[in-house]
Amino acid sequence: MLPFMLAVTRSPISRACLVEWSFPPMLRWITLLLLLLLVGLQLKLWFGNGSMQEVDSLRISVKKQTDDNARLLKRNQALAADVHDLKHGDQAVEARARLELGLIKPGEVFYQVVELPARPASASAPVTSASSGLP
Repeated sequence: MLPFMLAVTRSPISRACLVEWSFPPMLRWITLLLLLLLVGLQLKLWFGNGSMQEVDSLRISVKKQTDDNARLLKRNQALAADVHDLKHGDQAVEARARLELGLIKPGEVFYQVVELPARPASASAPVTSASSGLP
């Protein structure tokens, strides 16, 4: 036997059948308790500690950290290659010395080309007293 009862009655106004469910009081309380539990769990899922918003923000921060780690890994690999070249190759040391310290070998001729700084547009046209409106 079911814990609830189904009653079918005919409406005096219309000829349609009405179905009425009748629940015992204990089943009503259990249903209410389960609904409240469901609402509470949904609230915790969407707004509580470890909610969907927090999970999304953590995913974004993990993605950002992964990108930073990949960028730093590339930089570290480039630095490791430079260190290896400096330890095991004379050409890398010589290139660094030429660029950073100005190394010139005996017998080489060094030419230094110095470019004049470009004049600003205001400095190229001298201001005269006639053009400024002063007497």
